[in-house]
Amino acid sequence: MPYVDWAMKGPKIAACSCDYGCPCEFNGKPTEGLCEGLECMRIDEGWFGDLRLDGLKVAAAYRWPGPVHEGGGVVQGFIDCDATPTQVEALSIILGGGEQEPTTVFNIYGSTIAEELPPVFASIDFGSDVEARTGWFRIEDQLALELEPIRNPVTGLAHRARIVLPDGFEFREAEVASGTFTSNGEIGMHRQSRYGALWNAAYGPYGIIDA
Repeated sequence: MPYVDWAMKGPKIAACSCDYGCPCEFNGKPTEGLCEGLECMRIDEGWFGDLRLDGLKVAAAYRWPGPVHEGGGVVQGFIDCDATPTQVEALSIILGGGEQEPTTVFNIYGSTIAEELPPVFASIDFGSDVEARTGWFRIEDQLALELEPIRNPVTGLAHRARIVLPDGFEFREAEVASGTFTSNGEIGMHRQSRYGALWNAAYGPYGIIDA
């Protein structure tokens, strides 16, 4: 079926409660049984039909009681307070899995969510350097995520690792980092030195837009 022409392109960062590498990326079970974490993306280039989305940022806090594919998740979205009402509507459609194939990232994750909390509109501070494996975002006093390189436990030197998924639906390749994050919102959590990832994302109606 035809879809509205849309795209979101820009750096994306995330961290979850799993050990470095995240078993979920290899069809394994979450390290601690449950899965919870934060993510954020800056849309450097984006559109929904004729509507531009450039410069906006979106984030989410999420928790699943077990493996993601078993469902039962709860999520809360955070949308840049600079977004206009029409931009908010467009982002809500995209992030909610609308106007896209059922095998795309937002549709897949959306199918596992049992409860979606009301979105929060706030100022989102964001920074990312994919090659350096550093990144951060903060949303007022509600969410905070810091990413830094994993350190070798013997030498203390930065340890570099990547995850490559040729058929991945969220990314094809991501840099792995060490994430420390806190949520003081409705989905409360605090984690230190857990799995983190950074990549340059590009999504459209048919999934990842390959370079």
